[in-house]
Amino acid sequence: VLVPSLLCCTLAMERQLKYHEEKLLRKTDFMFWKKENNMREIEIIRRYHIQKREDYGKYNKITNMMQKLAHKLTQLNERDPYRIKMTQQILEKAYAMSLINTKTSLNQIVNMTASAFCRRRLSVVIVRNKYCQTLKQACTYIEQGHIRVGPNVVTDPAFLVTRNMEDFITWTDTSKIRKKIQTFNDKFDDYDFLD
Repeated sequence: VLVPSLLCCTLAMERQLKYHEEKLLRKTDFMFWKKENNMREIEIIRRYHIQKREDYGKYNKITNMMQKLAHKLTQLNERDPYRIKMTQQILEKAYAMSLINTKTSLNQIVNMTASAFCRRRLSVVIVRNKYCQTLKQACTYIEQGHIRVGPNVVTDPAFLVTRNMEDFITWTDTSKIRKKIQTFNDKFDDYDFLD
């Protein structure tokens, strides 16, 4: 009884799917099954206006890897030179990314959550720096090319901003929003907007 069903399944996988079958399969996601307790994930995705669910999954993976590394480092002897070197490196990188506030101990890495990465997204940093009022508006400005980080125009709201880059976020030179702000503040110079 099992052999014909297996044969039928293999034949179904070899043939081209019909239109209505493809339409039904588009609605189901085989990569991410619905979890019973994913309310926390949905809440964070809404709070930080994360457009791709995979981004939050990546942040979780990176956070878990850093926590495992910190836990393994705490199990080593405190005077071990390898532990001291690796602790300094991981604390320095996390501090440079502004995931932690101080470089004091590995407990900060162990207690770190995926929200720390979400708070370093370009859209969240723009709202915090008062370039706009809402995250949705920030995402729109970024996708339309109104924001640059240093000399580069960034069009991805998921761009992670480091502590050093935060000072170089500004409007692009050709942005009409920049022109409006400068006109409002009486700092508008026609020469800057000539092509």
